[in-house]
Amino acid sequence: MKLHIAVAAVLSCGLLPLHAQSSVAQAIHSDPSRDSAHPARMEVLHIPSHGKLINGIAYLASGAGVHPTAVFFHGLPGNEKNQDLAQAVRRAGWNAVMFSYRGSWGSPGKYSFSGNLEDADAVLAFVEDPANARKYGIDAKHMVVIGHSMGGWVAVQAAARHPELIGAAAISAADMGRVGTMPHAQVVAAMRDGMESLVGTTPEAMADELASGSARWTFDVAAPRLAKMPMLILTSDDGLAMFGDGLVAKLKSEGNSRVTTLHRATDHSWSDSRITLATTLLEWLQTLH
Repeated sequence: MKLHIAVAAVLSCGLLPLHAQSSVAQAIHSDPSRDSAHPARMEVLHIPSHGKLINGIAYLASGAGVHPTAVFFHGLPGNEKNQDLAQAVRRAGWNAVMFSYRGSWGSPGKYSFSGNLEDADAVLAFVEDPANARKYGIDAKHMVVIGHSMGGWVAVQAAARHPELIGAAAISAADMGRVGTMPHAQVVAAMRDGMESLVGTTPEAMADELASGSARWTFDVAAPRLAKMPMLILTSDDGLAMFGDGLVAKLKSEGNSRVTTLHRATDHSWSDSRITLATTLLEWLQTLH
């Protein structure tokens, strides 16, 4: 997502124990031993959301029983799908669920920001449903959300509404509530990027929706409900770090002592830092067990 519209030190967690570091390194660089009775697999999902069946996939970890599960939220429009992160998460023993919002990337319906938030709730309801949890080996008591760019905003908003989650991660997140307060013409110009993968909307309609929702959609509004939620906030040299930094400051002011951060001198997609990104994510997931 290119929101370079006038938007022009790892904290808290110390080093992981050596066995945890070794486990993370193995998940990054090595395939797990095959479990022929309960092999890793991929399942196609059709997730109900407001009268539509949105497209999803589940990367399911090997091994018997249930597994902790990460739900990924892509950005706007979501050209970077972060499937390498999902695969790394699975190698580390977690399930990974990915999906496309209504009106994006072939999912039926009309695209909207409010719809993105509704779809996030629908996906969490789907994976937490006892029948689906049994079918896909999901430990509904050990779930996190992970979002990139606009998806980082979705993750923050979803976590604020779902205290049952054990953590939330935001990668180079854009605070769409604050974006909605920016000059209308600049927001319209930013929304034009990536329209080919979205249906049922226009840049003008998207800018209007952000403007109307800005008062209730900021990170500052969500933060009080995240005072006890373990959070991973990652920023990069993409002009959006101010949003992540603002969220960290607000979380700390609310008394959240479980905020882990990293700033990396890389682009919005972490193009030359994917191993660092995956390693940081897995190290953080290790702290949630």
